This record gives sequence, structure tokens and C-alpha cells, in this order.
Amino acid sequence: MSAPTKIKLRPTEVPNPYFSRAHAADASNPPTIPAMVNIRESAVTTLASRGVLDAAQVAAANRFRALFEMMGGKGAGAMDYGREHVDGGRRPDPISERQMNAGRELARCRELLGARLYSLVSAVAGEGRSLHEVAGKEKRARLVAADALRWALDDLAAMWRLATRR
Repeated sequence: MSAPTKIKLRPTEVPNPYFSRAHAADASNPPTIPAMVNIRESAVTTLASRGVLDAAQVAAANRFRALFEMMGGKGAGAMDYGREHVDGGRRPDPISERQMNAGRELARCRELLGARLYSLVSAVAGEGRSLHEVAGKEKRARLVAADALRWALDDLAAMWRLATRR
């Protein structure tokens, strides 16, 4: 059994879920609020907290992660033709329309990035693996992987028309 991971919290500003655009932004209606973020929640959060990734790259990584998770989970189950359905029941679709759309979008990402960069983004943004796990113990390899990750996320942000630093 592995040792428990220490939670590391960092203060940050996040969008206020109760902010109303119908009213002026002031002390009673702030657009952002202070919050504590666990920077070890994912590799992307850790890299963003260290200043390695900018806001557009984080948005692209989060969108990729959402698509990746949409494809995962239960996934496309095999149909059990031997199972009897009760009256009024219907056979579930083995794959949902949302999963098909996510698969198409991930295919676009793979076409844009190529096999190597797609596997890097999948490992870091999709699976939540660290650069240490992906690139190894050598510092130079981790720096190259971080650069490649930034380039790939810049390309995804441009494809999805998110604000980029270019």
C-alpha cells in the first residue's frame, strides 16, 4: 500500500458561482471569490500553480480531460443478448451519443497533434500522470516533456478558439 499523498493547498481567485451580470460588480456581487485549491489534484493543476501553464493552456487541458473522461468510465459496454428485459424496459445503447461526439473530438485532437504529442497530452491531462511519471527521472527529459506539453496545449487552445498567448 502506498503512502498517503499530502494535500497541498494554495489560495487563489475563482469565478463566483453566484455572480449576477444583471447587477453591477461590487462588494456584494464580486465576479471572483477567494478559494483554496489542492494543487496536487491533477498534474495540470500542479503545473499551472507553478506557472508552467497559462490560463488558455489550462482551459485546453481541462476540455481535453472532460472529453477523455467522457469516453472512459463505463465506456462502450457489450450488449448482453441473453438478458431478458422486463415489460416497459428497453435495451440500453452500448455507446451514447455524447461518447461518440467525444470520440470524434479526440480523433480531431489526435489528427492535429500526432501520435506522440497526443499520447503525452492523454497521459498528463487525461490520466492525470505527472511529468515525472511520463518523462522519467532526468530533469532534461522532464523539461522537454513540459515544453512539448505546452506546445500541444497551445495547438488545442487554438483549435478550440480559446485565448492563447500568441
